[in-house]
Amino acid sequence: MIQKEMVRVINTGGTFNKRYDPVEGNLFVPPDDTAVVEALASMRHGEEIVVGGAIYKDSLDMDDADRDLLCKIVADTMEDRIVIVHGTDTMDKSAAAIDRWLGKKSGKSVVLTGAMVPFSIDAVEATANLASAVTAVRYVAPGVFIAMHGMVLPYGRIVKNRRLGVFEAISE
Repeated sequence: MIQKEMVRVINTGGTFNKRYDPVEGNLFVPPDDTAVVEALASMRHGEEIVVGGAIYKDSLDMDDADRDLLCKIVADTMEDRIVIVHGTDTMDKSAAAIDRWLGKKSGKSVVLTGAMVPFSIDAVEATANLASAVTAVRYVAPGVFIAMHGMVLPYGRIVKNRRLGVFEAISE
């Protein structure tokens, strides 16, 4: 049996993780990895995925200091295969920052993913995007990619269409 390479999943928060607070009447990003762990459990992936969280914010609330922290975590991570669960509104900014931070010689493959609807409300989209990212990170070349809505592309070739609420490929 071929042993699979370890994959690190870094959970930063975003819509993927949001839960409803019935007392306050709003959605919030909890400081935990529950949604990611539950989505991964449904994939029956085995023990080759390590989950850890950082930041735990809606991506619209992330700033340059948060992105610097994320870049440092990615750079310092022992694993060369990294999936980042991130809010969809600014994942492109974080992807670009990670690409600049790592440079072309790091040997790391990084795939960012997220969800338009919280896992706690409808697990299908969130789980599908995470499954795509976990699968893709095992096979893509070193670099920074985004996995959303059935596509896995270099981060500069995929964009969120805010009007339609979907991600789309863009030509070079």
